[in-house]
Amino acid sequence: MSEHVMNVKDADFDSQVLQSKEPVLVDFWAEWCGPCKMIAPIVDDIAQTYAGKLKVAKLDVQENPKTPLSYSVRGIPTLMVFVNGQVQATHRGTLSKAQLEKLIDGAI
Repeated sequence: MSEHVMNVKDADFDSQVLQSKEPVLVDFWAEWCGPCKMIAPIVDDIAQTYAGKLKVAKLDVQENPKTPLSYSVRGIPTLMVFVNGQVQATHRGTLSKAQLEKLIDGAI
């Protein structure tokens, strides 16, 4: 994981994501999830590409079950873009960098 991607937990999700001044892409994932590992390099790349315009966070659903439950995350990977504390876009499953950029650009 790059230095541009932060790990968030149930305990700091509110302060790190919902109260963020800039948009936040949250990757809901788990260590055992193959598709999550497949998109990890894309998420890292996005974090570098959008540095200064978008924060990128990963939340391990295995260790932090409360937050995914409150956002109805039923499958992983699930990617959500939050702007001013509100979900602006959601994608479940794998996707290409171009598809993720389109999702982000449409939300922010």
